[in-house]
Amino acid sequence: MVAGPAIWLAVSGWGHTPLPGWVRYGLALPAFIVANFVVWSAVVRFGFDKTSGASGKLVTSGLYRYSRNPQYVADILMLLSWGLLSASHSVWSVIGIGIVTLLLAPFAEEKWLQEAHGEQFTDYSRRTPRFLGMPVKRSK
Repeated sequence: MVAGPAIWLAVSGWGHTPLPGWVRYGLALPAFIVANFVVWSAVVRFGFDKTSGASGKLVTSGLYRYSRNPQYVADILMLLSWGLLSASHSVWSVIGIGIVTLLLAPFAEEKWLQEAHGEQFTDYSRRTPRFLGMPVKRSK
């Protein structure tokens, strides 16, 4: 989606914004690595088909216990950290578009998930935040 332009803009403007090394390499680089690990671990776990929207079992364990969209959260972290790591001012417009898209995507997907999984998804969405947070414990 925005990966190609973000890579090109970041590399072409690498280091043009004066950011301290500890921000770029102490914070952004580790965040970028962690975000990639989360995203690609999920892709491997689900397979490319399910990650791209193919139907299957509703996953509510692992990171999906804390977020209904951990891949999107990690993608957002990846974009933000890439922008900081590159210290390129020209990349931020593309990163902004990517983040807005990632924030809006779950709203479209949740309708499909509700239709596909019914009450199971309703229960899951009641106890698990859309993006980040602690699961809500339900009293019995």
